[in-house]
Amino acid sequence: QVQLVESGGGLVQPGGSLRLSCAASGSTFSFYAMGWYRQAPGKQRELVASVASITSAYTTNYADSVKGRFTISRDNAKKLVLLRMNSLKPEDTAVYYCNAYLNGNNYWGQGTQVTVSS
Repeated sequence: QVQLVESGGGLVQPGGSLRLSCAASGSTFSFYAMGWYRQAPGKQRELVASVASITSAYTTNYADSVKGRFTISRDNAKKLVLLRMNSLKPEDTAVYYCNAYLNGNNYWGQGTQVTVSS
């Protein structure tokens, strides 16, 4: 089992940048596929970016809406997953959740609010 704690959200102006961090506990972190999801008010939760486990060579994947603006990375030694968000837009406003997946089990953090507004 893994526990996830997100940080780094906040209020930023359009065009600005933020970096989200997800700290994981537990062992075998490198075997978890990790991802960032977001949920805006009145909308379904959606995948923003993911990075696969060691068994899938840490392949990354991005939603079309964030390609070229967001970058996901993982530091297995520190058990961290980072989401670097550049050129932020008002439509990026949402609660962002860290996710860990292994063997059919999903684990979620508590979420961190990102608000893009002038």
